[in-house]
Amino acid sequence: MGRPRGSGARSAVGGRATRAGLVALACLPPRAGHAAPPDVPASAAERIAVIRAAGPAIARRLALPQTRAGISRQKIDSTVNMVDTEDALKYLPSIMLRKRNAGDTQATVETRTWGVNSSARSLVYVDDAPISALISNNNTSGGPRWGMVAPEQIERIDVLYGPFAAAYPGNAMGGVILITTRMPDHFEATIRQGGGAQTYAGYRTHGTYGTATTAVTLGDRIGRLSWFVSANREESLTQPLFFVTTAAMPRGAIPALSKTGAVANVAGASGLQHVTMNTVTGRLAYDITDWLRATYMVGYWTDDGRSRAQTYLRTAAGAATYGGIGGFANGIYTLGAAHLSNMVALRTDTRGTWDGEGVFTAYDYLHDWQRNPAGVLAGTALTPGGAIASMAGSGWKTADGRATWRPDAAHEVSFGGHWDRYMLENPTYDTNDWQASATHGNGTFKTLGRGTTQTEAAWAQDAWHVLPGWTLTAGGRMEFWQAFGGYNLAGTVGQARPRVHAAHVSPKATLAWRIDPLWEAKLSFGEAWRFPTVSELYQIVSTGITYALPNADLAPERVLSGEASIERRTADSVVRLSLFQENTHDALISQMTMLDAVYVTTNQNVTAIRNRGVECVVQKQNLLGRDIDLSNSVTYVDSRILSDPGFVSATGTMAAGKHVPYVPAWRDTLQLTWHATARLDLTGSLRYQGRVASTIDNTDRVGHVFGAFDGFLVADLHVRYGLTQRLTLDVGVDNVNNARYYLYHPFMMRTWVGSLKARF
Repeated sequence: MGRPRGSGARSAVGGRATRAGLVALACLPPRAGHAAPPDVPASAAERIAVIRAAGPAIARRLALPQTRAGISRQKIDSTVNMVDTEDALKYLPSIMLRKRNAGDTQATVETRTWGVNSSARSLVYVDDAPISALISNNNTSGGPRWGMVAPEQIERIDVLYGPFAAAYPGNAMGGVILITTRMPDHFEATIRQGGGAQTYAGYRTHGTYGTATTAVTLGDRIGRLSWFVSANREESLTQPLFFVTTAAMPRGAIPALSKTGAVANVAGASGLQHVTMNTVTGRLAYDITDWLRATYMVGYWTDDGRSRAQTYLRTAAGAATYGGIGGFANGIYTLGAAHLSNMVALRTDTRGTWDGEGVFTAYDYLHDWQRNPAGVLAGTALTPGGAIASMAGSGWKTADGRATWRPDAAHEVSFGGHWDRYMLENPTYDTNDWQASATHGNGTFKTLGRGTTQTEAAWAQDAWHVLPGWTLTAGGRMEFWQAFGGYNLAGTVGQARPRVHAAHVSPKATLAWRIDPLWEAKLSFGEAWRFPTVSELYQIVSTGITYALPNADLAPERVLSGEASIERRTADSVVRLSLFQENTHDALISQMTMLDAVYVTTNQNVTAIRNRGVECVVQKQNLLGRDIDLSNSVTYVDSRILSDPGFVSATGTMAAGKHVPYVPAWRDTLQLTWHATARLDLTGSLRYQGRVASTIDNTDRVGHVFGAFDGFLVADLHVRYGLTQRLTLDVGVDNVNNARYYLYHPFMMRTWVGSLKARF
């Protein structure tokens, strides 16, 4: 999809949020020890320790029952072409990172049971603080705020599969990604200079598109106070994100079809962006006592960019022309944004009878706009008038409190409260000068979408060691959700939306059997409710190539999820087989419809769908007795629409029995690393995903065209060499095989990346 801009929030956390946070803080314990994680270089012993502990520290601390997979800082450094924080996820089981280009602000993840366009069906946390943008459920403003944690801050990343922990809302149906950061225990500083170059060729657009990144970190521990700051500047040129199509055949156009087989001749490319991002993050931690730590985290991010178009059309005299095709104007824009994130946490770590924590966050879009011309004129001229879309004033606040009670060796009881509020303020103004006018244009609304959603929740669960080797984790979550203040305006017609509300209880249960020290079997069940995001309910998008219509009548989707797994874990290996099924009622599905050569997105409830499948994971270190590490994960999903009586097709097609949009049947990730010497690591990786349907009746059968969702096989290479104890060189290639594919947008082709990092 295109690039609708931003979201943020300014109101203070209300009294309800404060009370939610106090649920756990009232249970703070009297004493315990605390130690900051050391920052040490990787070794073979450490790599084995990562496998042995593959379970995340956070998951163990919170007694979370889900199947999980993770990656440590050492493995990220050794095996991943790391440009942006989200790159660390690329090779985790059943995860596909939808990242269109270096510095993509709209990078989202596919999870085991859901594909792209499902950003609100997974959760991302940094040290228990959410960075998921649950203001939307899409591939644009719904992308997690990855920039709020620097790559150098990551200690490890873990993925929890399924909605089986009462501590998380129904958005966990796809999975929960936990990013654990580190704090220094002595002075340290790093500087990293990176760069990349992509060679892209599509239709008549050929070029090399570069990226330059400079990242600096500083940190220290002085007594009980530790601090860590990071600064990052990234400038990038992108391949075209869109192609301009037309049903006509003007001079210079290239014959082509749309994904549904309609005539869509290619007239040119657009969305060729030049973007500069600056990010600064800071983190303070103070050990009030040996067992009580207070943490503050702040992040500030700016984004400034410009997008241009390239026409393939020519006049009879050979001059370039847009040929009167308005689609060119849709992909020409300027943008600017500044976002501010704040997090405060108070946490204990006693491992005694009681532990607790409270986490409060606020995310503000200080300004966030995109400017587009209204259309094209003769030749390659653009209209002076246009539109300015803004989301300044949007955003969210969250508050979480939890406590853990360990009355005896047989029980670990956890409980807590949650509050969140997501606010949408999204006017689009008409302007007489799209490039230079004030951000409110001429003061006339073209469209307006606003509204608020709010959730309050309480939850509890008990990890009960029923018998030796047997653990039953059971709990539930009660949620109260409401949406209010909704208002939509298009042109001169406005409509206030009524307040809506819902309340639901979600039971969860996992039975785990530790067969012996190496083998464990699990059986899990969970119910989850995902409530509509404020953007699904109220947002009207009419900027650039992106058009979206809201639906204030959406019902929450209900998920019944189950998993059976068996796992064998040794000091240097993991083998796991998982069978899973997820039935969703009133599934919230977005659909793109072609109107006047532009894709328009709408949201609807689909009565019943089912996703079921199998996942196999194999990891082995020191393969064949040598310093070779192998990991492979294969996932198969049979996704079906079981019922959708509300679907109406002009051509008589049916939705029932078809594949669920965006969910691939097959995914495979293979990675092989050779630790050639103590200084040199060599890694080769393969990523595969099958083709997916993006329409509810699966009529998009034409592949390798703009708007299609192709299958792909991509090979990556990475070399890491320690030049000295303090200087490290990383060089790699993503998409070595130069695969050309679309996931709606054209995706990156062969891309060389490299960085030089110094530690002090």
